[in-house]
Amino acid sequence: MPQMISVEIESIAAGGDGVGRSNGLVVFVPRSAPGELVTARISGRGSFARGTLRTIARASDERIEPPCPHYARDRCGGCQLQHLAYTAQLRAKQRIVRDAMQRIGKRKTELPEIRPGENEWRYRVKLTLAMRRLANGEWLAGLHPYDDPAKVFALADCLISDERVVATWREILAQARFLPGVQSLRGSVRLTNDGPAFVLMGGMRWAMAQEFFDASPQLAAIWWENDEGARRLVGDRRPPRALHPPAASFAQVNPQVASKLREHLLKIVWAHSPSTVVDAYSGAGETAIGFARRGACVTAIEVDSDAARWCALRLPQGSTSLRARVEEALPSALPADAVVLNPPRAGLDARVTDILQGAREKPRVIAYASCNAATLARDVSRLPGYRIASLVAFDMFPQTAHVETVCELVPGGGAG
Repeated sequence: MPQMISVEIESIAAGGDGVGRSNGLVVFVPRSAPGELVTARISGRGSFARGTLRTIARASDERIEPPCPHYARDRCGGCQLQHLAYTAQLRAKQRIVRDAMQRIGKRKTELPEIRPGENEWRYRVKLTLAMRRLANGEWLAGLHPYDDPAKVFALADCLISDERVVATWREILAQARFLPGVQSLRGSVRLTNDGPAFVLMGGMRWAMAQEFFDASPQLAAIWWENDEGARRLVGDRRPPRALHPPAASFAQVNPQVASKLREHLLKIVWAHSPSTVVDAYSGAGETAIGFARRGACVTAIEVDSDAARWCALRLPQGSTSLRARVEEALPSALPADAVVLNPPRAGLDARVTDILQGAREKPRVIAYASCNAATLARDVSRLPGYRIASLVAFDMFPQTAHVETVCELVPGGGAG
């Protein structure tokens, strides 16, 4: 049975919820702030409960009015921390990283340094939206409420996205009559040097793809990925080149902070004077190229074929780009003086940590960049032969609970 409880919020949990305790029960309350005394409605009892914020008896001095109307009106799940002042957001993320390292990684560590984003708003150059066909045949594109992931609300604006991205989405919806004849799709707009690129995901047949491309002159390129995951280029207005950058592949959504993170990776790795570097999960190769230009012999490993080809085209002679899974290619790439890891949110395959832990000649340094503190900590726990030399967080995603972290690991056991 649902019940009302009073709880004092102690901190922000990894997903962005406030967390407190009521009679020994751990309670997670979205949109609450540390130090607040709130009333929440909870249902179900176990080791923890998730509550809905009802009233605030004592508000935090760091609570602010969220500027985005979708945040409160539509309970938008895209941002989790708009109700907190930016300095409080940064402190929450420091604690998220430290707590994960201590609780999951079993490593003693202090609060990490955190480097703020250059822009608290309008920093995203990529925006992925859910698309739904309405009963009248029109389409909406939007995000999900945090407490109702099956629902999609129509997005009027996204204050953390570049205005050009939002404008492109409006233009796409103006041509929705040419979309596939299905009820739901997903789409992603990303700014590139050649203009906005669009990837449409869903359906098994797109009869009017060419008509959509012809009616969307603002788009530099369009890809379509069907329900089986097969991707094809629908149309391309980019200038002729031998090979184009992989606009449809993974890329950071905040280029300014991504550049600072990359500079930090280069700095901490280069301090160990490496002659050979393995850049695992190398993407389009920006970091690998940075090491190669400094004189290192680099082996870049990336499973995405477009990104791997683009990396290979730009790497200087003496370095190599492998299109492969890291867990399969890493053994032949070792030994190396340095290993750079930048996996997706799921973290490392256990085989990767096994390879690094069991290496007869351990690298002088492992530099691990992660967008998920929990999987970073899990993977560090699987590397007892290495200690943490430094831990720095980067606020790649202001207004959200997500945080990017760079962990420098060097050979040697211990709690650190």
